[in-house]
Amino acid sequence: MREPAKHRDDEPELLAVIPCLNEERHLEGVVRNIIDNFSPASFLLVIADGGSSDQTPLIAQKLAAQFPNVRYLHNPKRLQSAAVNLAAATYGRKARWLLRLDAHADYPKDYCQTLVAEQEATGAAAVVVSMNTVGETGFQRAAAAAQNSLLGNGGAAHRRVTGTGKWVDHGHHALVCLEAFRVVGGYDENFSHNEDAELDIRLHRAEYKIWLTGKTALTYYPRAQPHLLFRQYFHFGQGRARTVVKHRIVPRLRQMLPLAVAPALLLAPAALISWIAALPAALWMSICLAYGLVLGIRARRAEIVLAGPAAMLMHLGWSSGFMSGFFAALRRAT
Repeated sequence: MREPAKHRDDEPELLAVIPCLNEERHLEGVVRNIIDNFSPASFLLVIADGGSSDQTPLIAQKLAAQFPNVRYLHNPKRLQSAAVNLAAATYGRKARWLLRLDAHADYPKDYCQTLVAEQEATGAAAVVVSMNTVGETGFQRAAAAAQNSLLGNGGAAHRRVTGTGKWVDHGHHALVCLEAFRVVGGYDENFSHNEDAELDIRLHRAEYKIWLTGKTALTYYPRAQPHLLFRQYFHFGQGRARTVVKHRIVPRLRQMLPLAVAPALLLAPAALISWIAALPAALWMSICLAYGLVLGIRARRAEIVLAGPAAMLMHLGWSSGFMSGFFAALRRAT
């Protein structure tokens, strides 16, 4: 196991970064919650805005003027990967830890302290967290139910952590030692999505270890409209495909199964020639709809039945995005 370098006592400790774009609804609440976690002397929070068209920049600038340990940073490259890299280069030259936050999430009061304590206890280069998805509106609650279920997350480690924690290959990014972050080159700014998993591959290859803590977690709010959910998972699929091509790895079984969705739907019109061609798509649709029905009955909420269609949008978006990204990445590689 490769361990990060020790920290000097006279240096600032924690740099937190919130990459954001059009997050006027959530940003201030997240910032006010997080800044209560650490003393201003050892903690700096950077809001890196990617060119929001709403009130996000004004809110960020107001918060920076109000709190001495908050900074506003314009991110001209817009992407989250570029935002974190820029904040680390601008404000993190002497910091020990880099904390990545999401403006579209809620965090427990002891979130920062728990992550730091876990890193110090384990010696891990990165501490990742589990994520519980919740909804506030009808379809959003259905999407949350789908994302929290085996049908939606495929049994991903950061969705089902038990006990105090475990060593993993990947998880939802939270805390990383800046020394390790710099050694592997930070986030790849060619990635708009899946940049976290891609970075974790390089951390592992550099012999750094990743700890998934079971002692804290975040609450995430999914996309509230069907087309936005589909688009999000389309981009997720594209990002994963780029990672697969870049590092020449084979997708895991939980990723291979939804990958078959787009080909199954493309095959379905051949049912005009042979009804067998429609079986894969019909089987997939039946499983999703039945699963959503079961989830709705268990939750005793009618809108949760839409978890089935929500999962279908997620699967189809990821599958078609992966195919698009895979062939695009192959063209760029040749």
